[in-house]
Amino acid sequence: MGMAGRETVAGAQERSRNTEDILLEVRRLAKYFPVISGVLFQRTVGIIKAVDDCSFFIRKGETLGLVGESGSGKTTTGRCILQLDRPTAGEVLFDGQDLARLTEADLRRVRRRLQVIFQDPYSSLNPRMTIGQIIGEPLMVHGIVHGKGEYRERIHELLGVVGLNPAMTDRYPHELSGGQRQRVGIARALSLEPTFIVCDEPVSALDVSIQAQIINLLEDLQARFDLTYLFIAHDLSVVRHISDRVAVMYLGKIVEVADRRELYECPLHPYTKALLAAVPIPDPGVEAKRERVILIGEIPSPLNPPSGCVFHPRCPIAVPECSRVVPELKEVSPNHWVACIRAEGYGTP
Repeated sequence: MGMAGRETVAGAQERSRNTEDILLEVRRLAKYFPVISGVLFQRTVGIIKAVDDCSFFIRKGETLGLVGESGSGKTTTGRCILQLDRPTAGEVLFDGQDLARLTEADLRRVRRRLQVIFQDPYSSLNPRMTIGQIIGEPLMVHGIVHGKGEYRERIHELLGVVGLNPAMTDRYPHELSGGQRQRVGIARALSLEPTFIVCDEPVSALDVSIQAQIINLLEDLQARFDLTYLFIAHDLSVVRHISDRVAVMYLGKIVEVADRRELYECPLHPYTKALLAAVPIPDPGVEAKRERVILIGEIPSPLNPPSGCVFHPRCPIAVPECSRVVPELKEVSPNHWVACIRAEGYGTP
């Protein structure tokens, strides 16, 4: 483990760039929201640190799963990558270009290559627009098609790609099921032929029976169009199925990143272990024998995060030093990063 035990994620990413085909790289990303008090005389009374010093990368054609409890900053991270929320600090490098420094005009040209699939397939679709209008709007805005014939042909093609009947073109969102609406959302994201898609909990609002269909569809589309995904979710069983690598987030910070198999078979951070322990196992015998990890209390407020390691108030293995030291995300074994001073291999010289 040698030098890897002391290497930060930024250094590892610099090393990886020489050998890996990286499409997106996030460096020390932060997003703070001011808390305003007063009506006539407004003043800032606090800062919510939704995302704080996050770094990770995504290779071309792979899926990075981003998991964590509600309020951990997953969606804000996705929005900052897409520049729907401008970062407070840090860099978002897409094909080597820092999106955070682009003007709105320059960003508009890049946005064709970055799209999003939202969590709620109903509220993300305009109820006053037909399915054809919803899918076709990006085509018109970016001037991709010319003429009504080409416009309608492209919409029918996109509906077919996501497994919907082209006859649905003139229907409205309320006439479709939840799974069908999410397929419309996927078709809309594909309309501009992107290379990178943020999937913001795309199956959490769907029935379990439909979730597998959407996951399989996303995997088929990834292989067909050479797509790269950031897959945001809180369901670790779903993330395990679709992701190549997994990043675990807690209170605005990345606490562990590893290959899918490595993370599930050998988690190092106590928070990751707790998340995995909460995933039910169908075999009653295995379920009864496995180790239980029970966290104390609730996730702290990002308005007043704990000192030191943000997880230490709930951590079952915390020591006094954890309240004083902010652990860096370090590579403790090949392609396995963790931010915990008590993790195996973290302090290896």
